[in-house]
Amino acid sequence: MPECFIFSHGESRSLNGLRTDFVFHKSKCILEPLSLPESPASPDGVATVESSPTVPCIFCEECYVLAEQNQLLKHMIIEHKLVIADVKLVADFKRYILYWKKRFAEQPITDFCSVIRTNSEAPLEEQDNYFLLCDVLPEDRLLREQLQQKRLREILEQQQRERYDTSFHSMCMFCDQEFTGNRSVLLNHMAREHAFNIGLPDNIVNCYEFLAVLQEKLDNLQCLYCEKVFRDKNTLKDHMRKKQHRRINAKNKEYDRFYIINYLEFGKSWEEVQSEDDRELLDNLEEDWSDWEEHPVCAVCLFCEQQADTTEKLHLHMQKSHGFDFLKIKSELGLNFYQQVKLVNFIRREIHHCRCYSCREKFQSKGGLISHMEETKHITFLPARSTWDQPQYYFPTYENDTLLCTLSDSEDLIPEDQSEAVPVVSEDISSLKALKQSSILNQLLCEENSSHDKS
Repeated sequence: MPECFIFSHGESRSLNGLRTDFVFHKSKCILEPLSLPESPASPDGVATVESSPTVPCIFCEECYVLAEQNQLLKHMIIEHKLVIADVKLVADFKRYILYWKKRFAEQPITDFCSVIRTNSEAPLEEQDNYFLLCDVLPEDRLLREQLQQKRLREILEQQQRERYDTSFHSMCMFCDQEFTGNRSVLLNHMAREHAFNIGLPDNIVNCYEFLAVLQEKLDNLQCLYCEKVFRDKNTLKDHMRKKQHRRINAKNKEYDRFYIINYLEFGKSWEEVQSEDDRELLDNLEEDWSDWEEHPVCAVCLFCEQQADTTEKLHLHMQKSHGFDFLKIKSELGLNFYQQVKLVNFIRREIHHCRCYSCREKFQSKGGLISHMEETKHITFLPARSTWDQPQYYFPTYENDTLLCTLSDSEDLIPEDQSEAVPVVSEDISSLKALKQSSILNQLLCEENSSHDKS
């Protein structure tokens, strides 16, 4: 029989309020507190149907819908004195409950659960025995792992079906354009045309439900990132555009079930997996870097061949020699890091084509262009933001452009609610051939070549 733990009278807790943070002693050792999940989780990641399946009590005929998981747990604590530890780590709550309902019908509960005696110093009639079911029991641990593996298989099968599904049909949430074929067409469109990136299609599962959840929030005039509700659709659109809130809130657990990474390791969230990756990097900090050679910065001017070993010297040169004050422009336009990158690449490309970015006049030589821009003061007249603030200018005009590496956000330019890092989703390079054929860079090169042919 599992060991019996006894609560001292001063450390007992009220069960009527679903307070399960018991502190109990065994040989004067304080064990970790138990806790129930704050909100019910979707255990198998499968789309919830309107008629939610019911889950029975392990001991009696009481049933609760799956969405009311906490009510069932509360019932079993109060009525049957059963506490289940780490419920949030159970992959399939209903199957877990049904398994133990069958086992408790076959054998006494004391064959499986540790017994916790409360109010041990009180009179006998005021004492209570509670039963703790947790993965310390090998059978419980094995059950949890099997449920996790079963759910993972189901999710991977669902993901595989979605990856090769050509019957996908949905509307864009931002421009109402209709898309058919494969889900990746719509997701790539929203990322490219609307700067709304929820991740690589191959990392997402139950895409239809995911899009439906996001669409419902927009229909309810709710921002997808800060989750504030607005009075009308235009106000919401302006807010998401100006605040750069065209992204989802990564801390919202509602979205976890739509990403494969949340199903991969037993009892771990995507945040824990990522933190483990960071720890692996920290473990390697003690490696010998004595052979690392620091090379000085050699950034090149936007308008001539002048180089400088510091960004301060380069900015000073462009201001004095060409009348171009990059720092002033950055401040006045409130440019973040990515907008600075696009502006630098835009200017580099226009100068390379010997074209004045202000009046669009084309010249035979770079020297003639710069003379024109300095004489007419066109060097300080940038075109409308929509001209250069385009995705194609994320890509450098020149290879190893050191100036791009020295750009940075100014803290006073970042609004308080945007101070967090902008998420960047890496590309899956497992199939380089397919990636090259479908990459946005390849598309931009084709468009560039097409425009040159027409001109």
